[in-house]
Formats: sequence, structure tokens, C-alpha cells
Amino acid sequence: MWSDLKNKVILVTGAGAGIGNALVKQLAAAGATVIAVARNQEQLNALVASDAEHIKPLLVDLSDWSAVRVSLGAVPELDGLVNNAGVAIIKPFAQLSEQDFDTQFNVNIKAVFNVTQALLPKLRNGSSIVNVSSLAASRSFAGHTAYSATKAALDSLTKSLALELAERKIRVNSVNPTVVLTRMSIENWSDPAVSGPLLARIPLKRFGEVHEVVDAIGYLLSSKSSFVNGHHINLEGGYSVS
Repeated sequence: MWSDLKNKVILVTGAGAGIGNALVKQLAAAGATVIAVARNQEQLNALVASDAEHIKPLLVDLSDWSAVRVSLGAVPELDGLVNNAGVAIIKPFAQLSEQDFDTQFNVNIKAVFNVTQALLPKLRNGSSIVNVSSLAASRSFAGHTAYSATKAALDSLTKSLALELAERKIRVNSVNPTVVLTRMSIENWSDPAVSGPLLARIPLKRFGEVHEVVDAIGYLLSSKSSFVNGHHINLEGGYSVS
């Protein structure tokens, strides 16, 4: 699967940390040229230091519509796009502010729309788009009201684009994990009182690992998934069937 991506050109947003960071490194190790998009210069510098030959940094704040358009104008032709950047503000519904709402919608769906539309002329026929969504798009979790709404919108965008872009043989899919053990998630879910009820609903009795999401994205980017289009791949250890 990974060898299939050698010499491909792939852009990844949210490359500074977590899933995006691990994905960039894995793609680079496979011999792909990766345009790593993040808003933190230090994180980008660290990525480039790990593999300057394959990782090309792009500093941009995805919440800035105009800046995204200008920055992406210099991007070369692409074989793949991974819309990974996201924001999660987990609060009870009554405590969510207008800023909380806007921040999540601006990054989780508006920025995906903007980035994808801006890059359409750059995407080669036969390329693949992967959106990093969440199980929260289709299941309810306490404190996730606004976040879940953004991911439901992202799933809808995924299906619509899969239909519209099919004539160019551009496939569009999403990966929809539950809790993935990034550094931030480990901190948020380390309390058994918080994690216990969710783990009890997962037949495999554990949360996802970063490499499991990265591998799913790699599959969707590769030709191994050449007939997979418009799908949401739930990565949740069987939560949905429990």
C-alpha cells in the first residue's frame, strides 16, 4: 500500500501534530512528496528536519479564507489531498459560546470547503481526497454538540464531492475514528471516570492508535482503494454494533 504512493505528491493539512504529523512522516518514508500545511512554524521546522527531501512546509492559518487562496496558489499538481486539520471544543451545549461555534465551523468545514475548492485545479485526474471526520458525525456524545454538527457537515460534503468529482476519476472518502490516542487525547481521556463509559461501549475495549488511522488514510490515498468512493470508514472497534 505505502509503496504505491512513492513519487506521489500529497498535501496534508493539520500537519503540525497528532494524526497529521504521523501521516506526513509515513508518506515521506514511503517516498511521497508531502506538502505539510500547519500554522505553527516550529512544528513545521521539526517536520522538515525529519526529512527535508520529501517534506515541503506551508505555513498558513486555515481560518483565513484569503490567505489560504493565496498560499495554495503556488502548490504544484497533486495526486492526493488529506483534509486533516480540525478543532474540538468539548463543552455542554448550554456553555458553548458564539466564538466556540464559529471556531469549529470555520476550521472543520469551511476551511475544508475552501482548501478543496482552491486545490481543484491542482488535483490530477484520478487523484484521491481523504477527509478526517469522526464517529461523532453519526453518533451522539456528551459535550460534542457543535463539533458533531461540523463533522456531520463534513460527511455530507464528502458524499457530494464524491458524486461531483467522479467524472474526473477523483475519489472522495472520509475516515471516522472515535477516540484516537494522540497526546491531546491521552490527556483528555486519562481519567477512568471519563473514559470508562465509552470503553464499555467498544467491543475491543480500547481506543484507536494513531497508526491505525494513518494506515486507513494511506489505503484510501492508494490505488488499492480504486473502487472506494463516497464512503465513511468508521474506525471505532465495533462501537456502532454494540
